[in-house]
Amino acid sequence: MKSSDIFFNEIYGTYFNVVSSILQQAQTGELTVEKLNRIVQEQAFGDSYLTIPKSLRDCEWPLLQNDMTTPLKHAPAMPLTTLQRRWLKTLLSDKRMQLFDVDFTGLEDVEPLFRQEQFVYFDRYSDGDAYDNLQYKKHFRLLLQAIKEKRKVEISFINNKNDSVRKRYLPMQIEYSAKDDKFRLKAVCGSSQQYVNVARIKDCCLLETANAEICEQKAPERCKLTALLTDERNALERAMLHFSHLEKTTERLDEKHYKLHLTYNKSDAIEMVIRVLSFGPLLQVQEPASFIELLHKRLQKQLVLQAKE
Repeated sequence: MKSSDIFFNEIYGTYFNVVSSILQQAQTGELTVEKLNRIVQEQAFGDSYLTIPKSLRDCEWPLLQNDMTTPLKHAPAMPLTTLQRRWLKTLLSDKRMQLFDVDFTGLEDVEPLFRQEQFVYFDRYSDGDAYDNLQYKKHFRLLLQAIKEKRKVEISFINNKNDSVRKRYLPMQIEYSAKDDKFRLKAVCGSSQQYVNVARIKDCCLLETANAEICEQKAPERCKLTALLTDERNALERAMLHFSHLEKTTERLDEKHYKLHLTYNKSDAIEMVIRVLSFGPLLQVQEPASFIELLHKRLQKQLVLQAKE
């Protein structure tokens, strides 16, 4: 396929996609004249209603038989463009993506669109997890298996006080922090919900399957905050990227001031405090008072630490 065909080849156009949908229905034996017409009306251009049904029923396009079935043995599929394959190779080359034991079949000879060394990250700590460490990969995949199979695990890890701890958990989710460049396990231990940094795990083993009632996740408690953003030093763009994973709305007040409404999980309050403080005076929290109090406590703690130094 020529490079110019990446964007303009007709097989990626509306006609081909509509006919593909029709033939998929025909292969399952569910296609009727009414369904054919409805698919064209919903997915194609207005004038297509005069062209596609007639061409199929009159065998001008020999894809449908009189009984609304198709002689095709395989379902129609759209091949990936060169651009799509290169982009896919770029994503799968990421060390974080490789933790999920991805399959590169069919992409061995594809040149990535970008290489990992071309990416430059801002506002991110440089001590991220060692994703290519064999032990780290082993623990990560074992936790994924436990989540999928709803099994408990026994984990030995080093806590924040540098003490060795061994506990039994029911893994619920694995979360990623873009700012810290780290993965952490969200799990149930007894009656409480706890977090364990994957990089701190020293040993991990699978245990028995958990009861169905325990595996049901409760909806996380949600919190909201409102903040005034001053768009200096590209602060608006940084905030949109920084809080891209959150539910949010943005109000423009004037040419350089915006009001942000952010919704986050209560369990992530400390991380939200750190993220907000990273903007300095450019992001001022207006409410709630409880979050402002968390900001004050964090700043006071930093002042004490600086005084000791």
